Amino acid sequence: MINNKDTAFRIAEELLKIKAVKLRPQNPFTWASGWKSPIYCDNRITLSFPAVRTYIRQEFCSAILANFGKPDVIAGVATGGVPQGVLVAQELGIPFIYIRSASKEHGMGNLIEGLYEEGQKVVVLEDLISTGGSSLKAVESLREAGLIVKGLACIFTYGFSLAERNFEKAECPYITLTDYSVLIEQALSANYINEEDLVELRKWKENPAKWNSPVK
Repeated sequence: MINNKDTAFRIAEELLKIKAVKLRPQNPFTWASGWKSPIYCDNRITLSFPAVRTYIRQEFCSAILANFGKPDVIAGVATGGVPQGVLVAQELGIPFIYIRSASKEHGMGNLIEGLYEEGQKVVVLEDLISTGGSSLKAVESLREAGLIVKGLACIFTYGFSLAERNFEKAECPYITLTDYSVLIEQALSANYINEEDLVELRKWKENPAKWNSPVK
């Protein structure tokens, strides 16, 4: 769920300006899953732009407080959610922890890094959601550790129906600052793409696993 429509368009505009998002329907990228994709999104680039990362931090904080209330802890999902989570936790003046993709193979073998107590309320921070698999794995880890997950907040989601179903099944509410549909509308408005590109970008979202780039 988008937290605020005006914010969503502004963040989409910023992501396009700083080239954190690239749109190439005619020359698609290949994801690790093997899917062909007309979009590549790397929200880590926002960290290199102080004004952009500040705006994202502020909007995260407003969205979290409005939707989940002030949590006891912010938890970042490695790796993209870690720096965003640190910024948000600092702004809110609360502790930060993060969840590894797998337990360490040395030392204490931690999966969750940082100090926390059973029963604390936590909001999870992500930079991007595709199917929601890795995000919900982190949510499950937190719940198993005795933490109460109030919800998850991310910068960007593709808005796949599969992700929606996964979050519903996990009973984990989530909010996003912007999403794919807003982004491609903004891209058209700002002349990053044309109407023909927009048609293909919408087709991809409907069935990303079977989409093929148009041949020219």
